[in-house]
Amino acid sequence: MANIVQFDNVGLRYGTGAETLTDLSFSLAAGSFYFLTGASGAGKTSLLRLLYLAQRPSRGVIRLFGEDAVMMPRSRLPGFRRRIGVVFQDFRLVPHLSAADNIALPLRIAGMPEAEIAEPVGEMLAWVGLADRADARPATLSGGEQQRVAIARAVIARPEMLVADEPTGNVDPEMAERLLLLFDSLNRLGTTVVVATHDLHLMNRIPSAQMMRLDKGRLLDPTGMLRHPPARAQ
Repeated sequence: MANIVQFDNVGLRYGTGAETLTDLSFSLAAGSFYFLTGASGAGKTSLLRLLYLAQRPSRGVIRLFGEDAVMMPRSRLPGFRRRIGVVFQDFRLVPHLSAADNIALPLRIAGMPEAEIAEPVGEMLAWVGLADRADARPATLSGGEQQRVAIARAVIARPEMLVADEPTGNVDPEMAERLLLLFDSLNRLGTTVVVATHDLHLMNRIPSAQMMRLDKGRLLDPTGMLRHPPARAQ
């Protein structure tokens, strides 16, 4: 199975302080599902920022989709980022757009004709339980509703890789499982999924997923599984 991500001796330092991430070397197989866990402050969000190209490392090599992401010209980054769906902890919805228009953003950016947008957006709104909130602006939505809009926006274009930072932290357990099922369904269609979470119960819901654990900026991988991940059972 081909690798969609390759880190070699990657380190990340903010300013002149100690490294936030140290000596990360691992690969992620295309089409696999990964949970990223670790204590608060372990570096999970920083690692995700490297994955979705919001941050360049201080040292080391990162290859995404077979290309060197560290040396890539900034002019090419927007096109690369469109291949990655991101669920942020702080949602980052566009405040003046409705829930439906926020979800539609990736499709419009990709150039989908307007006549073809309404149906997939309506399906996503129904899936995340917000069919009756299509016209609502973010400020009128609860935190959990905003989170569901953010998730729908991240997955609607079926990205090659989905990166989610604590995506179920603001929803009830029933909706959390439903959203995880959405991620699993997307994964079965071929999307590589990386979910940062503290929720052990949710992690147990995807038994085929692999675990990545960060501890003080270092990846704990005693089995070497991330170097040679097994094929997912169909």
